[in-house]
Amino acid sequence: MTQLHYIYDPLCGWCYGAKPLIQAARTVLPVIAHGGGMMTGANRQKVSAQLRNYVMPHDRRIAEYTGQPFGEAYFEGLLRDEEAVFDSAPPTAAVLAAEQLEGRGLALLERLQTAHYVEGRRIADETVLLALANSIGFEAEAFRRSFIEVDVQAHFVTSRALLAKVGGQGFPTLALERDGRLTLIDIGPWLGKPEAFAQWLKQATPLHDSAPAAVCGLDGCSN
Repeated sequence: MTQLHYIYDPLCGWCYGAKPLIQAARTVLPVIAHGGGMMTGANRQKVSAQLRNYVMPHDRRIAEYTGQPFGEAYFEGLLRDEEAVFDSAPPTAAVLAAEQLEGRGLALLERLQTAHYVEGRRIADETVLLALANSIGFEAEAFRRSFIEVDVQAHFVTSRALLAKVGGQGFPTLALERDGRLTLIDIGPWLGKPEAFAQWLKQATPLHDSAPAAVCGLDGCSN
């Protein structure tokens, strides 16, 4: 069986930049999402001027390089909302709940990325997550129960173990699995070129032990 492992974080700008690649890949082969927990624990933080000044140049570079849109509601709204918290755990739990309920974790992740980077919404807030899940067809109470029951911390441990196993350096990391063997994909050349990436996946040659290391886009998101 051939499938693509996608190690991501919902608050990683380069993961949002890679969104069209993941959409294209899903037309070719199964894509398995693994949330890495980039902004959890000590890395969880409130929006501040320091955070804004750090992420904005990266986000503008991502937009220029990939063509992904970033909204004014994000740049001038969310990134100035000092009551907002950037915490990867709640949105990752929501993605896991969507996957468990209907196998639609990646569909919800795409919706969350748009909500964050275009609409400037607080995707670490449970009420926002429930509303977004409902907006793409999840029944509210069933989703809420699944969301609460998800063991997101255990998922982070498993995802980090996979990241280490494949030699990934951050988010996003893509690893192609074929006949139980994993190899990294350097996504840098494919950013902004989803159709070409899909075509490459279709023509992918058998895996080899020595594969190029995947990084988070260009200078990407560290783990």
